Amino acid sequence: MSTVRLASITKHFGATIAVHEFDLDVADGEFVTLLGPSGCGKTTTLRMIAGLVEPTGGRVWFDDQDVTFLPPRARNIGFVFQTPALFPHLSVADNVGFGLSVKGSKKPAIAARVEEMLAMVDLTGYGARMPAQLSGGQQQRVALARVLATDPRVLLFDEPLSALDKNLRESLKFAIRALQRRTAKTAIYVTHDQSEAFAISDRIVVMNAGRVEQIGSQTDIYLRPRTGFVAEFIGANNALRGIVSAIEPVTAADATGSDGLDGGPSAQHRLSVTSDGLTLHGRSSSAVAVGDAVVAYLRPEDLVVLDDDQVGDFRNVVDGEIERVIFEGPTAQLRVRVADREMRVDVGGSQRLTLSEGHGRVRLGFNDLNVVPAEAAAAASGTAAGAEPA
Repeated sequence: MSTVRLASITKHFGATIAVHEFDLDVADGEFVTLLGPSGCGKTTTLRMIAGLVEPTGGRVWFDDQDVTFLPPRARNIGFVFQTPALFPHLSVADNVGFGLSVKGSKKPAIAARVEEMLAMVDLTGYGARMPAQLSGGQQQRVALARVLATDPRVLLFDEPLSALDKNLRESLKFAIRALQRRTAKTAIYVTHDQSEAFAISDRIVVMNAGRVEQIGSQTDIYLRPRTGFVAEFIGANNALRGIVSAIEPVTAADATGSDGLDGGPSAQHRLSVTSDGLTLHGRSSSAVAVGDAVVAYLRPEDLVVLDDDQVGDFRNVVDGEIERVIFEGPTAQLRVRVADREMRVDVGGSQRLTLSEGHGRVRLGFNDLNVVPAEAAAAASGTAAGAEPA
């Protein structure tokens, strides 16, 4: 097991900056996911950790060892790729034991280790089969067993589930997490799939254009995004542009937000925002002042279609008119016209059946908005032109 520290890691491909001064500390046994769109630099970062790509600047540390310029074989890492990359002419057992045989381990020790690893990935009895006789999910389990067999210091995953169908992805992502917990290996996982990142990570690093946008837990990233990019990339959001009309510090009694979670360092100010004639109340973790242009973000599931007796339960209440309903099974999307802008409202239960385009006007209630400066929101659409893929 090992800690991993990245200190100002940078990678240039000619004039293109793929990764810029990336800092990250991964604790021993922690599972950290690099999440972002294609071209954001996440795979380039992973490959620098593995030693497959040499950084332009910065250092990579495993514990107290500087491994920046060590070759991959000297780092003792386990790398799981997008495709299993099994040797088609070798049996499952020989694939799993390949790394051990290269290291010169004795045959009885290899056989015992292979049996142990196949049991760990729920493939006991599959040792004599050939890769072509396995499903895609089974092949990826064999690849994982092969990596674990050599007892690596750090596990690295480069979108290992991207080639599998949805049902296999759902089951295998939890298997990967369970194996990581069982072995207590330090793991760094790359994906563009938000559901994967949220399901299996201890912490998530959201990347954009080669830079870190935000590092935090699932609840931090989803409920308290600190930049416009994070707010717009993670899940769905309504974006309301406006001007700060009032601001006040958060008191000790206010330290817990409407989401029921400790506001922490991200809940520093209560403020009011004027947007299209509406005065709305929210919070901001950024330094903002009265008169500043901001964007207030509001999750569709946090909007509630109100009955008359519910109005007093919400800090913000607005009126609108349903223009469209999109039925999605467990939920229905309402597209509601509010103050000359369309807002998305997600409803469930019986409301998804009773509300329809003919329902007409509705009253919506919601609590704290998450507010970021307009400049930070504008950067949400920025990408690294010609960036190295993912």
